[in-house]
Amino acid sequence: MAEHSDGGHTAIVIGGGLAGMLAVTALLGQVDAITVVERDRYPQEPAFRKGVPQARHLHILLSGGERALEELLPGTVAALRDAGARSLYLPRDLLTRTPTGWQRRFDERRHRTLSVTRPVLDAVVREQALRAAAASATRVEVLEATEAVGLTGEAGRVTGVRVRPRDGDPGGRAERVLPAGLVVDASGRGSRTPQWFSALGRAAPQEETVDAGLAYATRMYRPKDPATAPDAGVNVPGWPECPRGAAYVPVEDGKWLLTLSGVRGHHPPTDAAEFTAFTATIGDPYVHELLARAEPLSPVHGFRDTCNRRRHYERPGALPEGFLVLGDAGCTFNPVYGQGMSVAALGALAVRTTLADGGLRPGATAEAQRAIARSVEPAWLAAVGSDRPYAGPADTKAGPGERLATWYLDRLAARAAIDPVVGAAFRDVFCLTAPPARLLAPRVVLRTVFLPRRPGLPGPPAVEGG
Repeated sequence: MAEHSDGGHTAIVIGGGLAGMLAVTALLGQVDAITVVERDRYPQEPAFRKGVPQARHLHILLSGGERALEELLPGTVAALRDAGARSLYLPRDLLTRTPTGWQRRFDERRHRTLSVTRPVLDAVVREQALRAAAASATRVEVLEATEAVGLTGEAGRVTGVRVRPRDGDPGGRAERVLPAGLVVDASGRGSRTPQWFSALGRAAPQEETVDAGLAYATRMYRPKDPATAPDAGVNVPGWPECPRGAAYVPVEDGKWLLTLSGVRGHHPPTDAAEFTAFTATIGDPYVHELLARAEPLSPVHGFRDTCNRRRHYERPGALPEGFLVLGDAGCTFNPVYGQGMSVAALGALAVRTTLADGGLRPGATAEAQRAIARSVEPAWLAAVGSDRPYAGPADTKAGPGERLATWYLDRLAARAAIDPVVGAAFRDVFCLTAPPARLLAPRVVLRTVFLPRRPGLPGPPAVEGG
């Protein structure tokens, strides 16, 4: 890696959350030093913090993300399970109510999903990443309570980051410049890179948005009698005829999280009594009945920033040298689909794989950004396809290809609820372990297009043998 503006063989990672720690892991061995710029101060024990506004809601790590995380940081999945993360095998351990009925519970054990609260997940991944850094030749420093306020350099190259403290300025410190040969934006949904590009004299990347207008609200519960707790999580997604949904999923310490969702005009309330009443208005009464056997442990927390937004930093000319964008800073999904953390892990693995082939040579960051984009594509297609029926007039319009894909995916999802062959393919792609082409295998296409659409099961099913 060539030296630039005294940055030397160094990297700066903007954001010290999950994506930031995964970026650190991907860069170990590629640079001599990494500085992480983190707005918050980390809590001593796992706890919710302001810098992760979505932390109080459901978080799952899909099997594709779990495998990527384990490849990046061996032993992390076991550490998460030791910390209380719950393993859910799909579809055995998640009861799903589709528009046509309940999905069959095939005991195929192909896809393990981890369900865990965000503070525990962040703490475990951060500990594992910093431990890996300490064992490597790369020095890692974390600047807590420090805010990135801009980039340095010019239109064609980024050479560093301007930062300032967030805890006041008792020592007389002012805004300063951290030079670096590589800057990674892992700052999440609130990324200011498009504005920073403007200050450097370059255009913001092309952006796509699909906004279902969805909001959701979450409350934590504990079953009054563990013996009567459900033997699986429950998922009742909304659909056009009933645009309200719910997910009730176990997390660590015997607790459960209930997230209610709804699109425009159907947003769930944050008042406790109204929240409970809302559960009676979703597409099936099962979740409402379960709440009678549980006690609430928290207030209701709402969240509305659910737009699918993709910034195309991978396109020719969109990315300056010395710069890379990872995680939600580049592509953010409607969180109700639980894809974001898995996509961040897959993106970080793509970066590490790309750099392992030749290091931080000229053009390497553009190549790595293209690899990130390829890892994003399956999740983007799934989220946009699901949200498109609710999109607003300002959103990016669907072309003929996307409309055909949406029709096919709608039919495929209905078939997957009852068909083990189509269901296995659907879960391979949804869980990010196979490319979308898996859904176009001849056997899957024939069963999707030519077999009749049949209703799902009338009530929550028992497990079927695989």
